[in-house]
Amino acid sequence: VTITTRLLVSHLSGIRHYEKDITKVKEEKEKANRALKLTKSHQDKEQKEKEGKGIEKTDCVKQKREHDGETKSRNSKPGRKDKEFEQEEYYLKEKFESVIESLKIFKNDPLFFKPGSQFLYSTYGFTLLSAVVERASGQKFTDYMLKMFRDLDMLSTVLDDNEAMIYNRARCYVYNKKGRLVNAPYVDNSYKWAGGGFLSSVGDLLKFGNALLYSYQAGQFQNRNGKLLPGYLKPGTVAMMWTPVPKTEVSWDRDGKYAMAWAVVEKNQEYGCCRQQRHYASHTGGAVGASSVLLILPEELDPEALGTWPVAPPRGVIVTIICNMQSVSLNSTALKIAREFDKEKRAQ
Repeated sequence: VTITTRLLVSHLSGIRHYEKDITKVKEEKEKANRALKLTKSHQDKEQKEKEGKGIEKTDCVKQKREHDGETKSRNSKPGRKDKEFEQEEYYLKEKFESVIESLKIFKNDPLFFKPGSQFLYSTYGFTLLSAVVERASGQKFTDYMLKMFRDLDMLSTVLDDNEAMIYNRARCYVYNKKGRLVNAPYVDNSYKWAGGGFLSSVGDLLKFGNALLYSYQAGQFQNRNGKLLPGYLKPGTVAMMWTPVPKTEVSWDRDGKYAMAWAVVEKNQEYGCCRQQRHYASHTGGAVGASSVLLILPEELDPEALGTWPVAPPRGVIVTIICNMQSVSLNSTALKIAREFDKEKRAQ
């Protein structure tokens, strides 16, 4: 078989995640699919009942339904244990000197399916991707990324190195079996720098989001006397990264599809005065003792007005949340916040 970098970045490679037993993975996916079908069936039934009564859905009802599925499937009540974090490999303590070396964890394991045929979120797929970057660039992946963070002015974003003295590093927490908060166990993330091995701040993640949104929109604005600088990435590159890839899925928003290292919800509205989807890109993060989200809601630009606008990109709302607690679902909260700010901007 052939595994391309595009398959890796969209989690279509067939490389396993932390669970080694393919039977268990299939069972979990079947359960999730059944739950989704039941939810959709229930929503369709409610919709028909309301149409029969001539009742129009309000924004309040619309937003509630959009997030009910996520709230139920990723409930984070205190003391509730996330099954995924029962996997032993989350708690590795071995220190790897390079990402090439860390490939030994999974390189001899069988693929779960033919590359390109199915979606399976895989941290190890990103470990392999970081090895590709290391070989292609001719330098250590960590050095390559730290230079990029410096270019982006993300000076608080560093390796989650246990030995290093890192200013303002937060203590991380988990709930034990009795539902009490305890300190998160010691782990070494050198086996997955690309899939969860960096420490950052909300300020740095906002800079990252703004840089991407600027790059995405820069090509749509007129370059006034050469004053508009190019984005860090080409507009077409970001558009490609935010284009849904077939056969993918997203656990934290059932309206979304996975793209290239981002989950994307496309703009869509089927009926007037009814539920509508806004285009946005997001990604959640989950690690031992921590949870996070970065969500980018681009402003819907009017092509006819772009040449007359006195302002430059980025135009939109960016929300990021970092929580030093394990298994906290944050995407729906971030989306609610983004919509409130977007609604306020439109009202001005």
